Amino acid sequence: MATLFTLQTEWTAQELKARLDREESFFILDVRNREEVQAWRIEGRRPIPTHNVPYFEILEQGGADDVVESVKAYAQRELAQVLPKDRPILVVCAKGGTSALVAEGLRALGYQAVNLVGGTLAWGNFYEVKTVVEDAALSIYQISRPARGCLSYVIASGGEAAIVDPLRHTEHYLRLAKEKNLNIRLILDTHAHADHISGGAGLSKQLGVPYFMHPYDGIHPLDLLPPRVSYQPLWDGQRFGVGTATIETIHIPGHTLGNVVYLVNGRFLLSGDSIFIESIARPDLGGRGEAWAPIHYHSLRKLLSLPDETVILPGHFSSLGEANAEGIFAKSLGELKRQNEGLQMAQRTEEEEFVRYILSSLPLFPPQYVDIKRVNAGLLIPDEEKASELELGKNICALAQAYK
Repeated sequence: MATLFTLQTEWTAQELKARLDREESFFILDVRNREEVQAWRIEGRRPIPTHNVPYFEILEQGGADDVVESVKAYAQRELAQVLPKDRPILVVCAKGGTSALVAEGLRALGYQAVNLVGGTLAWGNFYEVKTVVEDAALSIYQISRPARGCLSYVIASGGEAAIVDPLRHTEHYLRLAKEKNLNIRLILDTHAHADHISGGAGLSKQLGVPYFMHPYDGIHPLDLLPPRVSYQPLWDGQRFGVGTATIETIHIPGHTLGNVVYLVNGRFLLSGDSIFIESIARPDLGGRGEAWAPIHYHSLRKLLSLPDETVILPGHFSSLGEANAEGIFAKSLGELKRQNEGLQMAQRTEEEEFVRYILSSLPLFPPQYVDIKRVNAGLLIPDEEKASELELGKNICALAQAYK
């Protein structure tokens, strides 16, 4: 009897995410160039067996005039001991065209090969909405971009909404607002982002609503140039009302000088780039790691004084495995105090030792982050191709242990 997998020839990005969440067993054949695969690959809650062979090598070494025949010849000679026949093989390329041909050739040999529709471009641009809480007084929706590990939020009450840390593809927030019959009243960024292009200024202009950011983040930290985007200044202790919900701003410099978090109804902390599930934020993306690490220490100590019952809703994740059973990235502050290495260091060490720990735990500084900050300050206006290039790969905003 044929299985579901043998009948399928392709998976969408949405279906891939569902299978990753269910921790289904499958194999990935990635036919992108090696440097692209080294930059980033599809990851799940647990490691996925992956083999990389560039498409051009398959064609060159396959030796046939017909693409599918070349795939078959190459696979029989080079991949017979690599590819499994007892589970699906997801074939991946950049945009889904060449991988479709490779998958066709593999199916002709009896493999359960399926193509990722739209390739890694579609996976990189896939968004998902999860409901953290939803009732008449307060609703919080977590919008994730799984391939990049980026999280953003919609806070709603009484038909009104605020968007926090909106990502570049703003249509997802507008669609959610329409589905939930919400009037978007304001846009909030926790800081001037380096890992992704913010949708804040664009949404503000499109909707005619204010966009808020701390003025310390208005100046590009490396260029030392003022922004060319319009925003309203935030300050520590500033409060916003959305329906009957209250959003309190807490200034916690360290990741950036203008870094803030938002405490919703005294219970939910939208922690942005400060506290993550597995780690804490790095302080060097503004090129001032040694100067900002001590500030970061005192900001984390400030957050650690909040009640243990406070629900932490981070701005990033490093692995899908950080999500709970419902697929939501959230944990209580009390749990993180016991489990999060960075928070434990902030609790039990003095400033000098914490700074040494931070500076010895920094991962690679992605050079594209400098230009992303320029984009978010309005100093650089990329086209869609350039924007996608800048955002390629996972965020690297946490300390190194989060990426092990």
